[in-house]
Amino acid sequence: MADNLDPIQRSALMSRIGPLNSKPEMIVRSCLHRMGYRFALHDSKLPGTPDIVLRKYYTIFFVHGCFWHRHVGCKKATIPEDGEPAL
Repeated sequence: MADNLDPIQRSALMSRIGPLNSKPEMIVRSCLHRMGYRFALHDSKLPGTPDIVLRKYYTIFFVHGCFWHRHVGCKKATIPEDGEPAL
């Protein structure tokens, strides 16, 4: 898939995507909490700044949705049009 934006335009577009507290991340956090797990969020001291950290279990979670993974046939795996804010 060819990128129709130059690197500066792509960077500006991607910088508008909200990386924290996305809906998929909130769902995972809610499920973990109901299951009794307690966790830290967005630990910038760890490589990649994981979304969820279970320190007691030495476990981290990165929550990426359909936008990033492009699941075949998924309606949410679309590229936002220029000027349209991303999910």
